[in-house]
Amino acid sequence: MSLLESMDGLSPEEAEFVEVVAKWVDREVRPVVRQLEQDDVYPAALIDSMKDIGIFGLAIGEPWGSGSVSGRAYARITEEIARGWMSLAGAFGGHSVVSKLLTKHGTSEQQDRYLPSMSTGAIRATMALTEPDGGSDLQAIRTTATRSTRDGVDGYVINGAKTWITNSRMSDVVALLCVTDMSAEPRHKGISILLVEKVPGFTVGRNLPKLGYRGVESCELSFEDCFVPSDALLGGVEGQGFVQMMGGLEIGRIQVAARAIGVARAAFDDALAYAQQRESFGQPIWKHQSVGNLLADMATQITAGQRLNYHAADRYDTGVRADLEAGMAKLFCSEMAAKVTLDAIRIHGGHGYSTEFDVERFYRDAPLMIVGEGTNEIQRNVIARQLVERRRQQ
Repeated sequence: MSLLESMDGLSPEEAEFVEVVAKWVDREVRPVVRQLEQDDVYPAALIDSMKDIGIFGLAIGEPWGSGSVSGRAYARITEEIARGWMSLAGAFGGHSVVSKLLTKHGTSEQQDRYLPSMSTGAIRATMALTEPDGGSDLQAIRTTATRSTRDGVDGYVINGAKTWITNSRMSDVVALLCVTDMSAEPRHKGISILLVEKVPGFTVGRNLPKLGYRGVESCELSFEDCFVPSDALLGGVEGQGFVQMMGGLEIGRIQVAARAIGVARAAFDDALAYAQQRESFGQPIWKHQSVGNLLADMATQITAGQRLNYHAADRYDTGVRADLEAGMAKLFCSEMAAKVTLDAIRIHGGHGYSTEFDVERFYRDAPLMIVGEGTNEIQRNVIARQLVERRRQQ
């Protein structure tokens, strides 16, 4: 086991799970990913394998499933999957956030309705936050849900649009962030989460073209007089959605950081192997100081990112607020992955620019972690605000 594959802090069962996933990645994912990615083909067979392994139940424990693992194990498993193909890690990222939202905030009826099937992947879920004009400012969302009665059923009529919603076409339920009280002050107190299934008035639009992160769909969603019953309100109480989602995004940002680590590890592994095989001026290129220094920095930065993310995951597991730590991990690891993947191309030279080598894919996938799950500019705001708030509490 290499320096970059530590099992520290995992239970024996969790370590075994990570090993199973790592072997599956090497055996089933890496041999096929290049062609799937270049063709932008939905990886149905690999998704089915992930269901069989238990990936979709990682955030769901008893009594609805038996696959719940610690935050650190969740991060490690995400790393391994992203090391094979980052898109596969994205295929269960939003699903896991919704799982945590239901586990922590859902009514008993909502939990019993969704979680058993979500734990096996029979029902897949995602979250819908971003709007065409809103970006990372979630308090500025315009999608509304107005109280109404239809055919004698109390519920909500939804109108609005979302964009860049990953897995929306393949998911069965969407955790929709929307405004249920336009007059609420402060504004976030009027925001709720509705669990929306594929009902009339809910349309999944086109698959958005992307630089990387191919294979899984990111779509535009529209809601036009879309009616859902009142029991679709997460937790049954209006005005809690913003706080609920901010807590859910803590594990989401830990997962994004883990994706970045996985991509960086894959780029480093390829660069290290190439630097030992490729020769120039009569010696392997790793012996040239400029290349050796790149490798040394890459390994150091990946290891630092891992430790930062594991710290965030450990704090998350204690149940205390972890948005500062998760934000730091997401910020550092995503920026680190962008640098490491570019350095891997430098080490490969001209070959790094060829689609016959995987490092160009790693380089294209890395920017998603910078702009996804809240841009890094937003992460810095979150970190600064939390630093001040925690100092005040001392």
